[in-house]
Amino acid sequence: MKRGSYKEYLLQILRLILVANYVERFALGLLLQEIKMDLHASDTQLGMLTGIAFAAFYAVAGVPMARWADSGNRIALISVTTALWSAAVGLCGAVSTYAQLLIVRTGVAIGEAGCIPVANSLIAENFDRRERPRAMARYMLGSPASAVVGYLAGGWLNEVAGWRATFVVLGLPGLLLAALARSTLVEPRMAHGKSARGLTASTRDLRPGGPEVTSIRSVDRVISSSERTTLLRALGTLWGNLTFRNLLASYSLISFFGYGITKWQPAFFTRSFGLHSGELGTWLALILGVGGFVGVYAGGELAVRSGANNERLQLRAMALAYSSCGLLSAIVYTARDLHLAMGMLALATIVGTTTLGPLFSTIQTLVPENMRATAVAFIYLVANLIGLGLGPLAAGALSDALRPALGQESLRYALLALCPGYFWGGWHFWLASRTITRDLEQQAKAEPLAEGQT
Repeated sequence: MKRGSYKEYLLQILRLILVANYVERFALGLLLQEIKMDLHASDTQLGMLTGIAFAAFYAVAGVPMARWADSGNRIALISVTTALWSAAVGLCGAVSTYAQLLIVRTGVAIGEAGCIPVANSLIAENFDRRERPRAMARYMLGSPASAVVGYLAGGWLNEVAGWRATFVVLGLPGLLLAALARSTLVEPRMAHGKSARGLTASTRDLRPGGPEVTSIRSVDRVISSSERTTLLRALGTLWGNLTFRNLLASYSLISFFGYGITKWQPAFFTRSFGLHSGELGTWLALILGVGGFVGVYAGGELAVRSGANNERLQLRAMALAYSSCGLLSAIVYTARDLHLAMGMLALATIVGTTTLGPLFSTIQTLVPENMRATAVAFIYLVANLIGLGLGPLAAGALSDALRPALGQESLRYALLALCPGYFWGGWHFWLASRTITRDLEQQAKAEPLAEGQT
């Protein structure tokens, strides 16, 4: 297979795996109300189920998996973890108590931790700096695609067969994708000879402000011991980078407020507007799926066409995008008209998702090659513990606290209270834009030194 053809095929398989990775999360939001009634759970318990109980295992498991990905066989890793989480999703339909569901969800979390950091590392190795925003954006299209599948399939399957059968059906595609990835994808480090798949762009293309340099070198080996670094040293290197710290802070804040809001969106529209799961799933599939697709794709194209090799400009655009999301989201939860609320939700989705490709492309360009997966895993460790772990829990607890005074509308005001957090996250993107050029220059200078030591 030609180099260009294989790169596109790799991107397609990784995107399908991402769809399988995310689809049950979207469906779970639709199923919360049925789970609540069937298992007699409170909003706080449901917030724990979608939040800290999942995020703690997801985040912690991601770090050792990323260390493996930075030096070992990434294809084997992503195949095994895809099979693990898919089987665990199916088992969610067999539980009979809230405690059992909580335990099975930890298995889902551990498996899903092996997806995004590994895929980011593979994409960064196959696409150079100029191509990365577009490649990352096209990979991240799996997120809105999973919203379409998750909300449509989850909503209608739930109405036809119930929430238990829904989980079983959603777990099956991942098992097939795990087998397909293992049998058709090639780990570049394991490739032999001078095949095109055994070549990758050197990180010498990091030099900002000048002509792009694409030195090609063979990677037909596993990273040697002299190129590896300890986990503590890797984390220390990442933490010492001011731009990386601001990206970490921003993504963590956006995750806290964003997950706190989005995990409860289906329950909000059910309670405040009386929508059933099938109708609601169709609305959310169109808005979050199609809107997310437009936003992710547009963000990658704009970054390549208007901000290629200019991460400073990209970060400032991200700061503006997230700040806009804060205002648009506030309108969603103050609106009393369903169509106005859905329209503002669509705009917020489009604007917010433009950041995904450029953000993860910037992270991969900013850090050394042998820390790429670790960098993503570290961001997910902190962001998911704070965001996915505590965001839904905080929203659920706030809703319970407001219920005596506000009744059925307590969730509306709990979500409204989280909207200003988007401005805080946007501010850290702006701070990152002020140091990105300097840190990229330092990384470009350090790369030849590191190569000379191997």
